[in-house]
Amino acid sequence: MTLPPLLIVTDRHGAARPLTETVRAAVAGGARFVWLRDRDLDRDARRDLAHDLIALLQPAGGRLVVGADVDLAAETGAQGVHLPGSAGIDGIRAARTVLGAGALIGFSAHSIAEIAAAEAAGADYATLSPIFPTASKPGYGPVLGLDSLRAAAAHGVPVFALGGIDRDNARACREAGAAGVAVMGGVMRGSDPRDATAQFVAALT
Repeated sequence: MTLPPLLIVTDRHGAARPLTETVRAAVAGGARFVWLRDRDLDRDARRDLAHDLIALLQPAGGRLVVGADVDLAAETGAQGVHLPGSAGIDGIRAARTVLGAGALIGFSAHSIAEIAAAEAAGADYATLSPIFPTASKPGYGPVLGLDSLRAAAAHGVPVFALGGIDRDNARACREAGAAGVAVMGGVMRGSDPRDATAQFVAALT
């Protein structure tokens, strides 16, 4: 399965514009892969937001994965789910049972061992973080760096670099073997998410 090299992670609190407006602009800039995070929303609001984002992505051939909630992904018709590391191998396998063979199942890994476990459990991709220091989660584990990313990318599961990614280091992540990069602040916080997305896409391709 070939995945777009840019995975945009939503953050409505940090976004400079309303989230749907930000994602609409990002899609115009070339975004085709979005992870709906925003876990603090109640279920009804998160379901409505998922439907809105799917409606923005589908005409462009884009994909939405819902963070952590397998049932919500199934209910909304999202293309898959992105599971936290705490879900473990059993969580990946359970999600596959619910969502089926055609769904995207992503996994948040923080070590090469977790990348290997995600691969063994049948995840379609994994994020590895933090690759660089990040303002979003200061103190969130040791910075792994490009050498760890390179080692993780040697496994069979596509790996997306997450944490401190900007337009200057995104290409280096690809050169280290990453399938792509996952970006939150670099798109969400900018005044022009369309231009920011287009610059990331250009750097990655």
